[in-house]
Amino acid sequence: MPKPDGSLSAVIVSGGKQYRVAPGDKVLVDRLAAELGSSVKLDRVLLVRDGSDIKVGAPLIEGMDVEAKVIGHSRGPRIETLRYKSKKRVRVHRGGRADYTALEILAVGGLTVPTGTEIEEEAKPAKAKGRPKRKAKEEAEPVVAATAATTETETDTETEAEVVEEKPKRASRRSKQDKK
Repeated sequence: MPKPDGSLSAVIVSGGKQYRVAPGDKVLVDRLAAELGSSVKLDRVLLVRDGSDIKVGAPLIEGMDVEAKVIGHSRGPRIETLRYKSKKRVRVHRGGRADYTALEILAVGGLTVPTGTEIEEEAKPAKAKGRPKRKAKEEAEPVVAATAATTETETDTETEAEVVEEKPKRASRRSKQDKK
């Protein structure tokens, strides 16, 4: 989707649908007969906006085209239609998936985004997925080792026994035989 500021954008028609595009955008259009990685020119341009200058076609702008690169072919989600009439034995089930072509817009009317302008992106810290991992066991072992080092009067067997004696996370389930 183009930025709301006065940057370069255009409204094009492809497959009977209208798309608002700008250089650098990626759009999904109905399947085009083009090879992967090839360049495509879309010549049905309805409107071009370059800053405060707006050109509107009647219905198309002559001599204006949008250059795009094919970056992939894919299929959309499955869409099903059902028609049913009760007590009449009428049941019609139809469905299908739409074929799409992914395009990356390179230029609008021969113009691209000036290379001198930098796009400012804030460096956001990566979010951790899920809950944080517990480090209680890792932290508990150095504490036991530190206490063993400070109190040298205790034997090594006693400190090992303290590490081994950890509570289970939950009580084990009793079988039916143990209940009797």
